[in-house]
Amino acid sequence: MGKTSQTHIRRGLHRFARREHGNVTLETVIIAPILFWAFMAVVVIFDAYRQHSINQKAAYTIGDMISREDRAIGPTYLSGTRNLFDSLARSAEPSSIRVTSVRYDADNDLYLRNWSGSIGNIESATEAEVQGWDERLPIMPDDESITVVETWSRYAAPFSVGINDHDIQNFIFTRHRSSGVNTWDSDA
Repeated sequence: MGKTSQTHIRRGLHRFARREHGNVTLETVIIAPILFWAFMAVVVIFDAYRQHSINQKAAYTIGDMISREDRAIGPTYLSGTRNLFDSLARSAEPSSIRVTSVRYDADNDLYLRNWSGSIGNIESATEAEVQGWDERLPIMPDDESITVVETWSRYAAPFSVGINDHDIQNFIFTRHRSSGVNTWDSDA
């Protein structure tokens, strides 16, 4: 390459670098996808928080409903409960619900399972599992009973921007409204 060719190329590059028309278009092409992604991320984050809040409110509603029940609870009752939860939580897929009646034994400082029932992809709570809830359950008087309602629902993000699909789990405990304790009847 000759000296005149190099000079010609240098001048052309220098002129190109000094020109400013078209910068806005170039900046828009670079920034627009970033702004679009940021907007979609805000939408997904807001939607995830909203769905978590809705699920928690639905779980509290189920807990309150069961705490007012004066008849035995069984599989049919849990099936209706799941339908109500799915409707309240706007679940796209069927959820899982586990209801456990827990009693506190002050003499041995243990939480004991009265009964447990579940519907969906979760097993009923075992005695050992309930005893492991001592950090999650409130301080209770001796021989006091509460109902623990656990719900699992699937969250599907509307866009893929960093928050993946995941399960939303709630752990709600409610004291019985009446003087009695809920009972389990596998035929109800």
